[in-house]
Amino acid sequence: MERRDFLSIASTAAGAALMVAPAMAATKKKRPDFLWGTAGAAYQVEGGNIASDLWVMEHVTPPLFADKSGDACDVYHRYEGDIALAASLGFNTHRFGIEWARIEPERGQISDAGLSYYRSVLETCRRHGMKAVVTLSHFTVPRWVAATGGFTDPANVRAFAAHCARIVDALGDLIHLAITFNEPNLATVVRWSGLSEKYRPYIEAAQKAAGVAQNAPAWSSPMLAGERQYDGIVAAHSKALEAMRTAKARFPIGLSLAIPADTAAGGDDRGLKRKQADMLDRWLAAPGDFVGIQTYTGGEVGPDADMPPAPGTEVTQMGYAFTPAAIEGAIRLVATRTDRPLYVTENGVATEDDSRRIAYIDGAVAGVERCLADGIDLRGYIHWSLLDNWEWVAGYRPKFGLVAIEPKTFRRLPKPSAHHLGKIAKRGGLG
Repeated sequence: MERRDFLSIASTAAGAALMVAPAMAATKKKRPDFLWGTAGAAYQVEGGNIASDLWVMEHVTPPLFADKSGDACDVYHRYEGDIALAASLGFNTHRFGIEWARIEPERGQISDAGLSYYRSVLETCRRHGMKAVVTLSHFTVPRWVAATGGFTDPANVRAFAAHCARIVDALGDLIHLAITFNEPNLATVVRWSGLSEKYRPYIEAAQKAAGVAQNAPAWSSPMLAGERQYDGIVAAHSKALEAMRTAKARFPIGLSLAIPADTAAGGDDRGLKRKQADMLDRWLAAPGDFVGIQTYTGGEVGPDADMPPAPGTEVTQMGYAFTPAAIEGAIRLVATRTDRPLYVTENGVATEDDSRRIAYIDGAVAGVERCLADGIDLRGYIHWSLLDNWEWVAGYRPKFGLVAIEPKTFRRLPKPSAHHLGKIAKRGGLG
């Protein structure tokens, strides 16, 4: 397999248009409630999530993952220092995942220790003046959910809703914003990229091997199941939202989506319009209080598929075109299709060259400021990611983090980009 292609299967691949809006006015309106933060996913940073479905998928043959997650960044033991570091850099928001498998490792078996752990994380955020944005399912589920077919099993849909209500009861007083599912539309992104058919046999072989290993013939890890899980995920999101409101959640609840805002190849926009409808319509029709936008690159869309980057295009470690303006296009696209508040819940670049990360940040934030100047109801910018971490099938090779991790010692090493974006956050913009 071509590694560059395979990296995209389970990683955010949202494209965006290279749209240029008028420059904002010299006098910038202060937005004291705007969220400036960084993100991480529980499975990618905590380490040792052995009760999760992907731990099984990592340890079967044929392997899908370049590296095993193992201890990841050991955030499970080091979250206090990481949150303190993020706050010291100037961020007012911390996005992290609550791993369902730590709370309910077996169906109906609730871990008080797991709930206590995440309460401590949330209390640490509050102690450092950080608003907590939590993700309730960031691609992973407990093993027992995958064992019966993921969200194709109505019992698992109900179990997720019950889990989300439990989080409200135990932790809701410390949560600022909640995301039920992270990028549930990603399989559509991958389909338009042309990779789904190419790598389906490898994924199906790994899913089958996991089912054999777990004595679970119906095994299906939702992250790798493609669009077959969509109806169940929509139902799970809707039931979770209802359950959380019944539990008197006092914070907004929404979805984060991989949002492409591509351009039409050759000026023919028929394929572009089909792709946007495929990727957005069912998710924007789902109930919720906001939409989270997650974008990394931009490109052209042909009649039936995405076009590859043109020869000579600067590409990132993920093989994506280097397009800082992408996030502006994504924000503007979604703003034309919903009147809900918007948050950028992920945006960043995989590169070893931190000077290019700084350039990417400046271009992205400039686009965010133009959207704000035009009156778009955008309420936050959360960068992916705080730490260099385990990037799904790509393993530890791609470097998205503002902070490097020293192997074996797990020492945190802030990069110049960490201080650069932190200063922007402190100022409330580019200035």
